[in-house]
Amino acid sequence: MEIATDYKNYFENALAAGRSIVDVTPEMVVAVLNDVAEAAVAQTAHLLLENQRDLDRMDPSDPKYDRLKLTEARIRDIANEMKNVASLPNPLGHILSEKTMPNGLQISKISVPLGIVGVIYEARPNVTFDVFALCFKTGNVCVLKGGSDAEYSNKAIISLIHGVLAKHNIDTKVAVLLPPEREATEALFNAIGYIDVLIPRGSQQLIDRVRQQSKVPVIETGAGIVHTYFDETGDLQKGSEIICNAKTRRVSVCNALDCLVIHASRLPDLPLIAKSLAEKEVEIYADDRSFSALQGKYPSTLLHKAESEHFGTEFLSLKMAIKTVDSFAEALNHIAKYSSKHSEAIITDDAANAAAFLNKVDAAAVYVNASTAFTDGAQFGLGAEIGISTQKLHARGPMGLQELTSYKWLVKGNGQIRS
Repeated sequence: MEIATDYKNYFENALAAGRSIVDVTPEMVVAVLNDVAEAAVAQTAHLLLENQRDLDRMDPSDPKYDRLKLTEARIRDIANEMKNVASLPNPLGHILSEKTMPNGLQISKISVPLGIVGVIYEARPNVTFDVFALCFKTGNVCVLKGGSDAEYSNKAIISLIHGVLAKHNIDTKVAVLLPPEREATEALFNAIGYIDVLIPRGSQQLIDRVRQQSKVPVIETGAGIVHTYFDETGDLQKGSEIICNAKTRRVSVCNALDCLVIHASRLPDLPLIAKSLAEKEVEIYADDRSFSALQGKYPSTLLHKAESEHFGTEFLSLKMAIKTVDSFAEALNHIAKYSSKHSEAIITDDAANAAAFLNKVDAAAVYVNASTAFTDGAQFGLGAEIGISTQKLHARGPMGLQELTSYKWLVKGNGQIRS
């Protein structure tokens, strides 16, 4: 598919910026990121005003509303994360291996940027800050395609970033924001020779579309169908707190709990496990046995019988499913069937089951006796993240600085030729 001239200009500008970004020193990177962080805080009122224009167009009951919403506290957190990224070691130019061959050739392998990183995302204006920070720190140019839901927020943020870049005499096209129209998405999918990798952040529907339609390489991130298994030996108090935190800390994020898998022997404890969920007004879709255990002990308006579609659903809201199992093996089978390979957890005091869970569950992050809410680049000590990769090629789990680099081979000789 031929890319329309208007969109091709965006990509050509990004390519040109990719050639100039190599001259930006690590010291300049740190200064820019710190200045963007300070500018975000200083311009909080303006960012919130533009964000409100987006919020006014969205139904507050939409699961994406919380992701779209900026607050003073969230902007401060974003600024702190940017400063954290600025303070992290430079990931470029590291010698990953080196050797001298018998013929005298000196061969080394060093870390380099991926190049031009495209990111397509929905109602998440924080991603605009996060992606810029991580890409700029790693010497990558970012081409951003935000959703129309966050149009005003993203334009305000990119304008702020461009203002800081211009102040430092750096090409502002190292951060490109494409128009919100669908045609820009199609152009991005077909930007062969311009975009080195495309990363979707959003719903499973968005990720599926990108995977199916993009002609440039894709790293899948985002969708999380998350389980926590309450084992026979799970500690009741710790487990209850973990489940409530995983479900209710922030319901619209991909590491939020979607399905509690519980061993049948623990059903008598289920009302106590669910007590804090009721206080948070979590709607539960329970299978027959867990429904019976909760009936009369959980608010009737919040308790429903589960249908098949409730398992394997990413709710992104105050809703969750419960599945009863009769064995550890059955729990593993249920998780394997419905998991999106994002984050999975077990609550257990059985060391053998804990070890088996860690070994056998196929997911980017696997937990024992801890909330899945920790699946996050900052929480893993990576700074901000560009996404949570649920695939296995190149990157898996939170994608921080290292995951935004590739490598190249440097070969130094003294006249060697191959016979």
